[in-house]
Amino acid sequence: MSGEFMKDKRGLILGVANRRSIAWGIAQTLAQEGAQLAFAYQGDRLKEGVEELAKTLPAVSPLYSCDVSSDEEIQKLKESLEKDFGRLDFLVHSIAFARKEELAGRTVDTSRDGFRVALEISSYSLIALTKALEPLMEKEGASVVALTYLGSEKAVPHYNVMGLAKASLESSIRYLAVDLGRKNIRVNGISAGPVSTLAARGISGFQSMLDDHKRRAPLGRNVEIEEIANAALFLLSPLASGITGEILFVDCGYRHVVDIPQTP
Repeated sequence: MSGEFMKDKRGLILGVANRRSIAWGIAQTLAQEGAQLAFAYQGDRLKEGVEELAKTLPAVSPLYSCDVSSDEEIQKLKESLEKDFGRLDFLVHSIAFARKEELAGRTVDTSRDGFRVALEISSYSLIALTKALEPLMEKEGASVVALTYLGSEKAVPHYNVMGLAKASLESSIRYLAVDLGRKNIRVNGISAGPVSTLAARGISGFQSMLDDHKRRAPLGRNVEIEEIANAALFLLSPLASGITGEILFVDCGYRHVVDIPQTP
C-alpha cells in the first residue's frame, strides 16, 4: 500500500483491549494507511492500556469512555465525535461479551439474564451505535465493519450463547445494510478464524479450537491478525464501494471443509 490509502478518512474503533486485540490490529493497519482514528473503551480498567497503544500511532487519537449498554453514554460519544471529528467515514465494531459461566456446560442451561447481557453487548450495541452515529456517517457516506465468528452458523463447543449473539449480529448487519444503503452507508462483517485474544481465552477449550482449526484448515494454519486487518481495510475502503450486507470469511478456508485427513 501507499501509506495514504485512507488519507483524510476519520473513524471510530471499539473493542481494543490490548495489543493482541483484533481491533488493535485493524487500528494499526488503518493508521499506516493515513486514517485518523478515535477509540472508545469501557471503564477505567481499559483506559490506561488503550491510551498507551494510541500514543504509538502517527496522529493524536481522541479517546472516549463509553458503556454500550447505556443510551446516554452512546449519545455522549456521538456528541464528542461530532465536536472533535465533525463526520465519520468508518466504524469498527469489535465488541463481544458473555459471562464466563455461560460459555461452559450446555447452551440449554443459559440463564435468561446471561442471554440478555450477551445479546445486548455483542449484537444490539451495533444497532445502537449505528443509529446514534448515523448523522455523522451520512454526510459523505461511510462504512461499518463488525467482527463475527463461525459459531453464528455452526454449533461450536463451548461457544454457547455467544454463537446465538453472533447470529443476531450477522442478521443485524444485513438489515442495517438495507436501512442505510440509500445514504451510502455500507455495513459488512468479517468472520475471523480463532485468534488468541483476551476475550477468546475466556472460552473453555479454546486451545483445542485453535489446534483443530490449524489441522483442518485448507491453508494448514491459523489466521493472523494482520490478515484480518487487511480484510477490514478492504471493506472500509473505496475498493469495496459496491459491497454491503456481506460476511467476509477470513479463516484460512476452515468453514469449507468437513475434515482433512492428516498426512502420514
